[in-house]
Amino acid sequence: MRRLLYLLPFLLFIGVGIAFYLGFQRDPRDIPSALIDKPAPTFELPAISGQPATGGLSSARLKGDVTLVNVFASWCIPCKAEHPVITRLSREQGVTVFGINYKDKPEDALTWLARNGNPYAAIGADQDGRVSIDWGVYGVPESYLIDRQGRIRFKHVGPLTPQVVEEQLLPMVKHLRQG
Repeated sequence: MRRLLYLLPFLLFIGVGIAFYLGFQRDPRDIPSALIDKPAPTFELPAISGQPATGGLSSARLKGDVTLVNVFASWCIPCKAEHPVITRLSREQGVTVFGINYKDKPEDALTWLARNGNPYAAIGADQDGRVSIDWGVYGVPESYLIDRQGRIRFKHVGPLTPQVVEEQLLPMVKHLRQG
């Protein structure tokens, strides 16, 4: 019985070590989403106040083609780093990109888009963040790939990189468009 008491701290130490090892193997940006393969949330957002008439964004616009929904904000530093990748997707790689402008002042968002370019087919202003909560947004930027039926098929937390686009996003877009 005494030997078992001496072994208990050692076994506990080994168990904690294994738990830490397995925890460090995971990518912290790999946040599971309960919405994968489910319909995109039903929503209707107005355009950014003062934005040229694109009509805002609603869930109805997400059906019919494979699209990407990008949640961004002018105050978001990683969003600026991601923006050239989003622009290439939209302009050079033929992916329709919609934007959800998250908790941003309209004048700041418009200035940011004027300075960096507007690759979005339409942008909805989510000033109170309620629609983003429905999408399961943890923080900006986040991107969601939507299939033709309006289902979420892929979620990426953090800025999209050329590597993520080439290795994950574009192959999935091609697959969804073919099937």
